[in-house]
Amino acid sequence: MYDEDDLVPLSALQHVVFCARRAALVHIEGAWAESASTVEGSIFHSRAHEVGTEVRSEVRIAHAVRLRSLRLGVTGQADVVEFHRLTDTESESEESCNEGLGIPLEGSTGLWKVYPVEYKVGRRRSERAYEVQLCGQAICLEEMLRVEIPAGAIFYGKTMRRLEVCFDTRLRAETESAAHKLHEMLGQGITPRAEYGKKCDGCSLLSLCMPKVAGGDRSVKSYIERSLRCQGGDTP
Repeated sequence: MYDEDDLVPLSALQHVVFCARRAALVHIEGAWAESASTVEGSIFHSRAHEVGTEVRSEVRIAHAVRLRSLRLGVTGQADVVEFHRLTDTESESEESCNEGLGIPLEGSTGLWKVYPVEYKVGRRRSERAYEVQLCGQAICLEEMLRVEIPAGAIFYGKTMRRLEVCFDTRLRAETESAAHKLHEMLGQGITPRAEYGKKCDGCSLLSLCMPKVAGGDRSVKSYIERSLRCQGGDTP
């Protein structure tokens, strides 16, 4: 368990799974660079974060829900949390088994299943970093509401389709591992070395990270020394 003063951004779980160096550049060094995709994503998320609650028949939809987990040591915000009314049969079964799959909502009867939804601007695809981020949201909600959340969804804006994510044992373990790795990295304050890969080409921090220059055993210092030798007419 972590203390309130130790909480780190929930959104950083996605970064550390995608690339630990990217997470360090953003959350240790404060580096950031906008691209067309990041701007589009910010606009898309701002619409999802319009604070309020919608009522749609048997579903309640809450936007921009504040989250916190002392178990993971994270704090942040869920784009959308849906509450689906359990049927009478489901409610009776839960009450008899005491499984904790639903919660009561003020001003409503019956029990409601909690279902977090993360918004992404791209096309529907399986992306482990996104799934870990969503699972982190679910763990926060479970801790806050004392409820079991078996699944959630990622909504993709370009295709207007959802990908349902099951919060199984493996994903939960990966999420806890990512949170531990994030705390350890931020606590040490050390940015990992760059390792170039195909995913680097689409990263908005490519020009700041310079994985082809500083990756592997190479360093910025050696790159500058080679450049100076070249300018002086020497062969690198």
